[in-house]
Amino acid sequence: MSQNDIPRSHTQHAFLVAWGRFAQEIGLIERLQSVPLKQKKREHTPQAKVLEFLVAHLAGCKHLQDISLSAHPLDKDQAVALAWKQAGWADYSGVSRTLRQLSWGEAEAIAATLQATSQPFWDKEIQMLLTNGQRLEYDGDLTGLPVSSTSQSYPNATFGHMDDDVYLGYQAAVVSLHTHTFGRQWLSVTHHPGDTVSCTQAVTMVQAAEAQTGLRPRRRVELLQQQLQTLDTQTALTQAKQQQQAADIHQKQATLTALAAQIEVCQQAISDLEKQYQERQRVERPTSQLAQSRQRLQMLQARYDRWQEQLTQAESRGQKTQAKAEAQKAEYQHLRQRLSQWEQDNATNEHPIAASFRLDAGFGTYENVKILVEMGYEVYTKPLSHQVVKHLQSLVSASDNWTRVGNNAEMIAWPAYQLKGCPYPLDVAVERFYTGKTVKYSGLLHFGSDPVTQDLPDWFNTYNKRQTIEAGIKEGKQVFQLHRLKVRMEPAIYLQEQFVIFAANFIRWATHWLAHQAIPVPNALSVSKLGIKKQVQVGAHTSADVSWDSEGWLLTFSQHSAFAGKVLQLPGGDFALPPLTPKSSVFRPFSTKTTVIAQPLG
Repeated sequence: MSQNDIPRSHTQHAFLVAWGRFAQEIGLIERLQSVPLKQKKREHTPQAKVLEFLVAHLAGCKHLQDISLSAHPLDKDQAVALAWKQAGWADYSGVSRTLRQLSWGEAEAIAATLQATSQPFWDKEIQMLLTNGQRLEYDGDLTGLPVSSTSQSYPNATFGHMDDDVYLGYQAAVVSLHTHTFGRQWLSVTHHPGDTVSCTQAVTMVQAAEAQTGLRPRRRVELLQQQLQTLDTQTALTQAKQQQQAADIHQKQATLTALAAQIEVCQQAISDLEKQYQERQRVERPTSQLAQSRQRLQMLQARYDRWQEQLTQAESRGQKTQAKAEAQKAEYQHLRQRLSQWEQDNATNEHPIAASFRLDAGFGTYENVKILVEMGYEVYTKPLSHQVVKHLQSLVSASDNWTRVGNNAEMIAWPAYQLKGCPYPLDVAVERFYTGKTVKYSGLLHFGSDPVTQDLPDWFNTYNKRQTIEAGIKEGKQVFQLHRLKVRMEPAIYLQEQFVIFAANFIRWATHWLAHQAIPVPNALSVSKLGIKKQVQVGAHTSADVSWDSEGWLLTFSQHSAFAGKVLQLPGGDFALPPLTPKSSVFRPFSTKTTVIAQPLG
């Protein structure tokens, strides 16, 4: 084919074209198009509009209407449509209608398709880590998705703490995995109402990570068995205390019964004496038999009241002990069930892995730490309660030496320290930060094999590597616009959350693929040197000329674009125009011998 015969097109969204080629490579388009959606097809299938919603996320669209109303509308870019194997794109209103009609089951089926697409990438990275004898490093967090505080059109939106304030909206629980090739990889996102708090989500996030990877550490059943033994001892002491209290209550009840009988006899004697005194017209004198009987009655009544008060107190103590015994029984049953689950997990886990989980202070309850320890993880977190930090501060003496761990941070640590309320000894540390004229204190908690107390700077840096998930949340909101909910039905909001974390992963995969698969030619664009933000905000809105033939695609960036003078040549790929309906056949079909590509925005 001569140079003049090569089909050409133009795009204002160059990187969306390149990503379409990668989407073909990994089978994403076919998977999404095969998801059953119970909606009518007019000009565009509902699956095509769901795919368009994903491409809009890759373009970093702030609002759904940007698909049609931006300076360079996505739905008018035929080269992008062809790269994603579509005859054309729907208007944003059609996309909106499809999203409004999605059921929870359909949204979850789409999410499962994204997970199936992601799995080979995760598996390869995990295998690489395990082959090198490294453990999996997970990070988890909860991020708020606020909406207008006066809005009534977001279902199940509730008020909750988001970004150090109270807003109406939703919460998204996210888990990421650190990988060699791609850096941060999102594993899961779970949709919650806005009043969801971090401390309730630690275990579910760990379980979500295990579900996505299919891997888990060996459960530390021996620790739970020790806890059950300790609880057995405590239960025996409680039962002995109950027996003593029951005997004490019985003795006090017997004393009260005897006193009641004496009071009754005394009252009858007084009644008889009063009649005698009246019949004989005798005067009751202070030393008379009647007066002495009255004094005896008062004494007996006072004694009875004292014993009644003692009985009430004894019964109150007995009720508290009974409640404690019932709580211990319930706790024992709960721990036994958990032990049974951990034993079953170990029995079905032929290849346990080593893994760590980093969580911020919002997740750092004793209960969360305890369960994550039992689940076999190397745990890095901070204490939820500031009272724990104050307690750690009280352990520091004037003669203790602080270790500098950062420019304005110092630490003191204690290994295997037994905190009240936590059954397992933890490595604990107190941090102090110099912020101008003030000093702030914080705490660190750790459980695992890492000798963290022997290298405090490494402990400090290891924990603070969890900033990668905070950076990922910031990326999701600022680059992929997660904080701008483009839809109002809850299944579609859930799908937006899924698309944002998938888009962040997808571009990292595509960057690596383009770096290795793009054909080296003069003036080739080095995509690997471009960050995610630049690829989305610049590359996905850059103009380019696109030409294609049977051997591949060539993107030639416009002279007025950010990548002027650069080209990107991709091998193979399908750029053939799909069959068009009469209503949409405004584009001329390409020859069956040709394929399509696109160009960046200037």
